[in-house]
Amino acid sequence: MNVAIARYGAGNVRSVELALRRLGAQLTDDLATADLAILPGVGSARSCMEGLGASVEVLRERHAAGKPILGICLGLQLALEESEEDGGVPGLGIVPGRAVRLQDERVPRIGWATVDPGGEAYWFAHSYAAKSPATVATSEGHSAIVEHGSFTGVQFHPEKSGAAGARFLERCLSRV
Repeated sequence: MNVAIARYGAGNVRSVELALRRLGAQLTDDLATADLAILPGVGSARSCMEGLGASVEVLRERHAAGKPILGICLGLQLALEESEEDGGVPGLGIVPGRAVRLQDERVPRIGWATVDPGGEAYWFAHSYAAKSPATVATSEGHSAIVEHGSFTGVQFHPEKSGAAGARFLERCLSRV
């Protein structure tokens, strides 16, 4: 299984790499031909979209061709049409919806939380969340998992979510 991680300055690339290697994935730099492409994310929407550069079109073409993409945290938000972050930022537009600032008591929302349906607890760390008709699971009223065509996006960090996160990544790898 060849997995490519989009590299654009996101802060969680190393932990994503380690989690994938533990599951036996082979890492490649070729986003276009990998069995699975991962759009990770820790940072700000504007700087990450700028950092993607030519990868923006590669990811759009990959999605149009039905090739699997996994977005993690900000990676989910970047896949949307736009984000409110940084005064408004256009996203990849491969998933309908937008990222909006959380209006909760605690922002950023950091810690373990249950995802429903399913009841598994994962590690979250975010100040924005997806508002999308493609949401298939929630956590505390927020989008937790979004699926649209060949794209699956999660607001949580599976690479930092222990055994539950490893099981989630393993399911993603087994589907391709």
